[in-house]
Amino acid sequence: MGVRAGAGERSEDQVNVTDQNKKFPNFYVTSPQPCPYIAGRLERKLFTHLTHDKPPAVIDSLLRGGFRRSQNIAYIPYCEGCSECVSVRVPVASFAPSRSQRRILRRNRDLVARRVEAVPTAEQYALFRRYIEARHFDGGMADMGALDYAMMIEDSIVDTFLTEYRLSEGDLDSGSVESGRLVAVCLCDRLGDGHSLVYSFFEPELKARSLGTYVVLEHIEYTRSLGLGFVYLGYWIRGSRKMRYKTRFLPQEHLREEGWVPYEPEA
Repeated sequence: MGVRAGAGERSEDQVNVTDQNKKFPNFYVTSPQPCPYIAGRLERKLFTHLTHDKPPAVIDSLLRGGFRRSQNIAYIPYCEGCSECVSVRVPVASFAPSRSQRRILRRNRDLVARRVEAVPTAEQYALFRRYIEARHFDGGMADMGALDYAMMIEDSIVDTFLTEYRLSEGDLDSGSVESGRLVAVCLCDRLGDGHSLVYSFFEPELKARSLGTYVVLEHIEYTRSLGLGFVYLGYWIRGSRKMRYKTRFLPQEHLREEGWVPYEPEA
């Protein structure tokens, strides 16, 4: 004869259901806001909080399946009547740099990449502010202070790291820029099948180096060296000039209703 739960007690089935609910993410939808990428459109996001009681495999599946991470929130576009935001990833085994990308790699051969823990520094923040003020002074990150920057770097329950790029000692072609100087930083998440580039910034005065492109190229090679499959680049938006650079890393895959499919560049 079975034992019945008494008053104030929970049955085994009730406990299991409660435990499962804790492990499964709860999703929410934001209210409509002006789209920062396409004029005249509204954006909404579907999001969930990333917490330690969620299984790492569930969080990994979200980030590999089109969700992006901002601190401990994972989100995906949820816009009515618009599907312009497309998740992009690069299969590193088949990636081949273009002629212009090979020039960028040569131009930056005097840089040293160093993987470090996701710990903010005053040097990083100073570079971040120079980048924001030169490139995105009218964007949503323009008012970020040192504490906001620290939260962006540190507030993560996934396996997150930074890559710092510095001019090497005895650099080859730095001009008046001193060797050892920090010129670029990339915040990145380690996923089960590769790396997700969360955010990068770089020295705006070094335009000729194309540091934004170089950071992606360097992470592609780093990911390949570890035997992993993909570098996730976030969202590409056809109608946004800011996102146009993402389709230059070929071949690449786009996430559609049927899953990840090869991207065919327009003629």
